[in-house]
Amino acid sequence: MKANPEVPSPDDIDPRPTLRHAYQRVRSLTEQLCEPLAIEDYGLQTAVEASPPKWHLAHVSWFFETFLLVPFLPGYRTFHPRFDFLFNSYYEQLGTGYWPRPQRGLLSRPTVAEVYAYRRHVDEGMESLLAREPDASWRTIAERLRIGINHEQQHQELLVTDIKYNLAYNPLRPAYRADLPQNPDDGPAPLAFTSFDGGIVEIGAAADLDFAYDNEHPRHETLLRSYRLANRLVTNGEYLAFVEAGGYQEPALWLSDGWAKVRSAGWQAPLYWERLDGHWHEMTLGGLRPLNRAEPVCHLSYYEADAFARFAGKRLPTEAEWEHAAAQVPVEGNFVDDGRFHPRPASGAGLTQLFGDCWEWTVSAYLPYPGYRAVDGALGEYNGKFMCGQMVLRGGSCATSRDHCRASYRNFFYPHERWQIKGVRLAEDG
Repeated sequence: MKANPEVPSPDDIDPRPTLRHAYQRVRSLTEQLCEPLAIEDYGLQTAVEASPPKWHLAHVSWFFETFLLVPFLPGYRTFHPRFDFLFNSYYEQLGTGYWPRPQRGLLSRPTVAEVYAYRRHVDEGMESLLAREPDASWRTIAERLRIGINHEQQHQELLVTDIKYNLAYNPLRPAYRADLPQNPDDGPAPLAFTSFDGGIVEIGAAADLDFAYDNEHPRHETLLRSYRLANRLVTNGEYLAFVEAGGYQEPALWLSDGWAKVRSAGWQAPLYWERLDGHWHEMTLGGLRPLNRAEPVCHLSYYEADAFARFAGKRLPTEAEWEHAAAQVPVEGNFVDDGRFHPRPASGAGLTQLFGDCWEWTVSAYLPYPGYRAVDGALGEYNGKFMCGQMVLRGGSCATSRDHCRASYRNFFYPHERWQIKGVRLAEDG
């Protein structure tokens, strides 16, 4: 991970107050997201991908403890000698090992109260660390703190989507928050395409960004052919036409692996769609609701996104095409900050919904940029070791923080996964 521009030296403006505020704000939001939960919800894990809320709360605290407090705060005492085993996610180089991901929901202890006490212990340690006078280690501390803050924001998004998956598993279809607003079903904005000229363009994290992950570097040139990008995301109504036309029964529309997944998993519609009394409904964090045809379709696998694009006579954009277009518009949209926790219908002119609402599948495999080098040590495992077998998504979702999004941000998931809030933007050759 890289922070640009570089953290100021002790002789420059002291960045500690800004970083302290960012740390406190992010830590507070994580706990706010858990406020609607019942105590029984905290330990629930209904899929390998969806970790218990209790685990997320502890893991992000473990990250600050492991990478900041233990190495840089003299006299710091870890909260519990075995938490480094329970709450390490996948960092092999630390040598502590880790509890198996599929079994995170099998642990009744530590209790929720103990996990919150762990958070308080780590917060107190971080306050002490940030109160120290800067020394030769401060540059590393500040860089790791920025990584930790962004890391917790990533887990806030996972927290939201994991809670949704866990609640949707329940046949009662309980709401996370029954007071969440519903979007009007007024019909989507007309689908149109914006043209972009081909040529050599630059993609990747710009030098003036305050923060970017290592997988966004180095910024480099790439060649684009002329292309056209849809002005908005594909809607539920448009995807419903694919479902009702027998899209899930037509092998010619699917990649081979996708068709195998459709048959083995019995997919007939997007995740969280249910047909009740002849009408389609969708499970949301506000509970089960009638399908709103104007909203963006979400919770699609890469296979479904690709099949729909083929059905529509279009294709998915490359990540370079997407970034080239998104770099020309401000980072505005429907984010977790708005507290809606669900995509909104498109509105406005020009390219819309590029940020927020739904992560957007691209046709690009998650691979290193030319000249990429993972950072040294265990933190080098954050992104680099996953650059195989996954596909890139762009733009953020309604579960992503606004200040966590940027045009160069590269998210990545396996092509069969559906539990994240992922949708489709169509593209075509220019």
